[in-house]
Amino acid sequence: MTIAEVSKRVGLSPDTLRYYERVGLIPKVNRNESGVRDYTEEDCVWIEFIKCMRKAGLPVKVLIEYVSLYQQGPSTINTRKQILVKQRQQLINNIRDMQETLDYLDRKIERYEETIMRAEDKLVAVQR
Repeated sequence: MTIAEVSKRVGLSPDTLRYYERVGLIPKVNRNESGVRDYTEEDCVWIEFIKCMRKAGLPVKVLIEYVSLYQQGPSTINTRKQILVKQRQQLINNIRDMQETLDYLDRKIERYEETIMRAEDKLVAVQR
């Protein structure tokens, strides 16, 4: 697949895909005889994985380390697993923090709505 096809498929710009490859977020993509990137299904799986991990907030540096370890082979399985376990816990913590923030905002919005309702009740009372 060409970079344009993959870009459309995964919802990332060609520039982002080139960046991911350049910094090591995805393994090097094969090229055809003309030097044009020729993505495989496995490349697309990597891109989707990285896209998902970035969306979850994992740092580029951590993902580069993970891809590098993957390329070193099976001897790094435990280390890779530990990276994911650690990042999972951080994500859980972030979700908890975000939920607390959401709860706070909900309470704040509720207070504004109560204030607006009281003001509207006063206006209705005055108009009667």
